[in-house]
Parts: sequence; structure tokens; C-alpha cells
Amino acid sequence: MTRVVVPVALRALTGGEEQVEVMARDVRGLVQALDERFPGFARSLGDGFAVAIDGEILHDPWLEPVPEEGELHFLPALAGGG
Repeated sequence: MTRVVVPVALRALTGGEEQVEVMARDVRGLVQALDERFPGFARSLGDGFAVAIDGEILHDPWLEPVPEEGELHFLPALAGGG
């Protein structure tokens, strides 16, 4: 199972759990599984988060395979410039 590190902003949805384990084929399936387990997770995730798998930040993660023994982080997206 993939270990998902839950960002502080979404921990209220997981009952305060900092990490959860999820079985999924790809990132889209992982988010769907999290939403089934924690209703509202996908909606709260929205477009405000980036995805990193095993330390690699992914630019278009939704169809990216999820390693069975990997670690996935949802990172708050940062805006900047100027």
C-alpha cells in the first residue's frame, strides 16, 4: 500500500490522521479512494495542491502510477512571481 502524508490543511477530514495507507493504481484512483474513505477529501484538495511521489514533484500527476511501497505527499501549491 502507498503511504499518503496528509497535509495539515486536510487533517480535519481524516480525523487528525497524519498518514494513511491506500491501495491504488494511479494518483486519480488514490484520490478517489481517499474521497470514499474521507468524504469531501477530493473537493477540498481542489487545484490548490501539488503531488510528490517518493520525493519527486509531478507536474501532471493524475494518471501517474502509484508505487505499492511508495510515499505520496500533497503539497500546498505556491504562487509567486514578480
